[in-house]
Amino acid sequence: MRANRPPFRVALIQMRCSTDAGDNLRRATAMLRDAAKGGAQVACLPELFLTQYFCQTEDAATFDLAEPIPGPTTEALAEVARETKMVIVGSIFERRTAGVYHNTAVVLNPDGSLVGKYRKMHIPDDPLYYEKYYFTPGDLGFKSFETAHARVGTLVCWDQWYPEAARLTALQGSEVLFYPTAIGWHPSEKAEFGEAQASAWETMQRAHAIANGVFVAAVNRIGHEGPADGGIEFWGGSFLADPFGRILAKGSRDREEIITATCDPRLQEETRRNWPFLRDRRIDAYAPITQRFLDGG
Repeated sequence: MRANRPPFRVALIQMRCSTDAGDNLRRATAMLRDAAKGGAQVACLPELFLTQYFCQTEDAATFDLAEPIPGPTTEALAEVARETKMVIVGSIFERRTAGVYHNTAVVLNPDGSLVGKYRKMHIPDDPLYYEKYYFTPGDLGFKSFETAHARVGTLVCWDQWYPEAARLTALQGSEVLFYPTAIGWHPSEKAEFGEAQASAWETMQRAHAIANGVFVAAVNRIGHEGPADGGIEFWGGSFLADPFGRILAKGSRDREEIITATCDPRLQEETRRNWPFLRDRRIDAYAPITQRFLDGG
């Protein structure tokens, strides 16, 4: 994290994903260009934006959707980065080799160069979220990337529930943590649990912002995907929180839109001076955190 870095403008691309990958890429790149016209310097796309959320079922043929990095999608995003002079965070189904696939976030600089990639570390296995079938757990560790406009930390969806992930990424100097996301309601549960689920999701990430003194951006998709009598209704609500946990900008539940806000690193400096949580950490006492559970067995 460089001292006295100027403020930077962030754009969150909240979009609907169709069954046509080419259409998704065209609309995503168009929204990125619109974000740049609105002054954005750093932009982030939702998780696995190129396709509908395929982890609702287990189908070996779906592995055909995966691609290498660098590959066609990173090349397309790199072209937009060069054209717009933006930093772009994208989410890709990565083919590493036959039988080894990852859910990967890439970071591209304004010159189109690949700054780096992060492979999703926490992989869920829940009804309609059968990610363990598709994704090998990340092996690159938690990552923070120095870009032309900001020091960017990248995490992905299920990672957002883990304070350890946010802390280890923030400790590398991140000014903003991006969470490309695909999260929504099971329609049969929405009436009873919907409000509480969405509130918990937002609260957890705002807590990461406060605990670590960083900006946090959650970038979700919208729309219903899957069978009409089931599937997932993605709840949108993409937002950017500041180091106090305050919501600077937030998207709707059901519209494609570009959510923008300005991040001022001076606020991070001021917040950490007054809430010096990193200073007061008892790193000498945290060794048990590496155990699964402290039950003596």
